[in-house]
Amino acid sequence: MRRIRAAAAGAPPAASPVDTAVPATPAGPERRLPPGVEPVGISLDLEERQALRRIPGLATELTDVTEVEYRQLRLERVVLVGVWTSGTITDAENSLAELARLAETAGSLVLEGLMQRRDRPDPATYLGSGKAKEVREVVLATGADTVVCDGELTPGQLRQLEEIVKVKVIDRTALILDIFAQHARSKEGKAQVELAQHQYMLPRLRGWGESLSRQAGGRVAGGGGIGTRGPGETKIETDRRRIRARISKLRREIATTADVRRVQRRERVRHEVPSVALAGYTNAGKSSLLNELTGAGVLVEDALFATLDPTVRRSHTTDGREFTLADTVGFVRHLPHQLVEAFRSTLEEVSDSDLILHVVDGSDADPEGQINAVREVLGEIDALKVPELLVVNKIDAAAPDVLARLRRLAPDAQFVSARTGAGIPELLATVEARLPRPSIRVRVLLPYDRGDLVSKVHGSGEVVTEEHTADGTLLDARVNPELAGILSRYEVAAP
Repeated sequence: MRRIRAAAAGAPPAASPVDTAVPATPAGPERRLPPGVEPVGISLDLEERQALRRIPGLATELTDVTEVEYRQLRLERVVLVGVWTSGTITDAENSLAELARLAETAGSLVLEGLMQRRDRPDPATYLGSGKAKEVREVVLATGADTVVCDGELTPGQLRQLEEIVKVKVIDRTALILDIFAQHARSKEGKAQVELAQHQYMLPRLRGWGESLSRQAGGRVAGGGGIGTRGPGETKIETDRRRIRARISKLRREIATTADVRRVQRRERVRHEVPSVALAGYTNAGKSSLLNELTGAGVLVEDALFATLDPTVRRSHTTDGREFTLADTVGFVRHLPHQLVEAFRSTLEEVSDSDLILHVVDGSDADPEGQINAVREVLGEIDALKVPELLVVNKIDAAAPDVLARLRRLAPDAQFVSARTGAGIPELLATVEARLPRPSIRVRVLLPYDRGDLVSKVHGSGEVVTEEHTADGTLLDARVNPELAGILSRYEVAAP
């Protein structure tokens, strides 16, 4: 097994032991309880605090709730494990380094990175029983409480590997779902993440011992009422049924919000407003680029999956044409198919656009791998048919040899820096040239009291020439069919 020290580079130091010195509790009115009644409010509050983060071995016998404010929460300590089945060792190490960044984003302290060379993952334990025991030794030596595997484990692999290493085991999919759950803000985003989590959990539902395998029937069916009497169903069957019911409800909620977005897109299409979508790898700088292009003021954070909710902003070309620019969720290698399915309504902003700005992080160690991973997801959502413009961002932090390699790979790509503004004017000019133009050419003479129509032509059309005459404003322009019908009564013949 190969040990990857680089995976733990830059990790913060372990939290120091809890300081037992606690400031005195402020004086206040004394609360008297009846004899024999225990104060339960404090213990419930502590249980909620503990649920926020797993802290093994921490004493929780506190005499006052104010002590919680002085307690240092310890980060979850993880060991990363990967199986190198294909590609070069550099590709495998890059994948494990990305897993380390994902784990840190989720709030973990990466202690060690281990990799094994195999033709394919072991069908029973992912690593093989011997290597799994070696991982157990590393867990004991480092004091880790979680093992994160760089791949999607089957329910059997997850269970058997956990039995060997004796600590919690999660896979790459569960880690990404956890990050999405932390960053979801809108109602739709939370519903999409919850749907993906339930779809992931359903085949992996399990319990300890016989707690989920006991049957109940008749009047003692756990208070289940109608539908649970008779032969009875096991606890795990009940949980599966409830999860399936919740999945159905979430799908209906997402479909409702998807209908609203679909109506908005249909209106943009009817008015022939071109749409541009920002797509790309997570943390490639899409939100920063949106702010630079439109002044949207959306959240910008140096973190993976900081943007989950789509943001659509209006912008204008130099000749006055209106178009929309949409910021979308970032992609990653081996993006869980549950997330692609749950976020399909959001990703339709990409597949229904007129132009995709494929943003690449030029400072990344493997930008070509990012490009391939993004195009793989674009294929899943049927967006490869949409014209694509490659935009290499962060050129101020990129190595010259990497930029030269990308110029050879994509000669038509735009190289920009959203932080410094370099290359932004050239990018806007390229976007303007590649946007679809209004389809109907008109020549109209608009009276001066119809300034509203002049404004509409400038807003949604493309003005070729404009001349102010004694009778009104003479316009030669390209417009959409709807506006062309309104302007038909003002048409004049060409000289």
